[in-house]
Amino acid sequence: MLEPLEELRVNALKELGGINNSKELETWRVRYLGKKSGLTQILRGLASLPLEERKTAGARANEIKAELQMGLSASIEVVHRRAPVREEQIDITLPGRPLPIGHLHPITQTLDEIGDIFISMGFQVVEGPEVEWEYYNFEALNMPAEHPARDSQSTLWVDYETERAERPMLLRTQGTAITARVIESMAPPIRTIEPGRVYRREATDATHLSIYHNIDGLAVDKGITMVDLKGTLYEFARRYFGEERKVRFRCDYFPFVEPGVEMAIDCLVCNGAGCRLCGNSGWIEVLGAGMTHPEVLRRGGIDPEVYTSFAFGMGVERMPMLRYGIDDIRLFYGSDLRFLRQF
Repeated sequence: MLEPLEELRVNALKELGGINNSKELETWRVRYLGKKSGLTQILRGLASLPLEERKTAGARANEIKAELQMGLSASIEVVHRRAPVREEQIDITLPGRPLPIGHLHPITQTLDEIGDIFISMGFQVVEGPEVEWEYYNFEALNMPAEHPARDSQSTLWVDYETERAERPMLLRTQGTAITARVIESMAPPIRTIEPGRVYRREATDATHLSIYHNIDGLAVDKGITMVDLKGTLYEFARRYFGEERKVRFRCDYFPFVEPGVEMAIDCLVCNGAGCRLCGNSGWIEVLGAGMTHPEVLRRGGIDPEVYTSFAFGMGVERMPMLRYGIDDIRLFYGSDLRFLRQF
């Protein structure tokens, strides 16, 4: 029994010395140390030998097995030193990993797109302060202190009590405050849009935020009529929501316009048939507008007997919500990249 063991040992070590790659080492391991190897077969045949011979042969077989395992380990180290594993190699011809590239926030994209539409129709962009005087936010827009329309605007005042006797300041509640400044500082003809953030002390939910964006518009010139207002807003709706959209104007009330209207488009989900999104009416309100109140023009130093004017205002977040069917305004400001990367 010892002779086959020694012969196997000599052959195995001789063959191991000529191996120089991992694939051949694995083949050698299976041949000499695997479950069906010659060494395993010899060890299984020891049971038929006399006790003393079995002990001697078994001890020698274990010595040879240990020697072959040590030789295999040493050969593996040598092969690895000669040829590093593929994971450690660097292919300098491969392109680098691209860094993620950001893009404009969907609200910024909406502001730019709406701005481009109105600029192409001859309007210019005007901005104003976010911390505003009470006069421009309310009184110049035909809303004196006792006006009930103020109750619907939960206002964030800035040192209201200390400033009350003089000129109270607040975080503007509507972009129309910029309109009041434009009427006061610019001479007709005027065609402006006024984008910006507005602030209201609101409870946050799926349709309300304490900070959001408005775009207001103003046109002042001789002979401006409701026809000009409807034509301008119809063109905006066609360009932003699509040429197939239907537009509806309906009377509404706003303190700084007379008459006032609301503009609605047919529901993008049901195409006017009626669904849960549009309250089964088939229409979704988009913005408010109207002919600028003569008192607002008069406060700004423009003679309403000579010039007429129209104005409009829209919530910016509402535009992409209607266009893309987004049902929660908070998604725009949740910093969830899964949502923002879609735009």
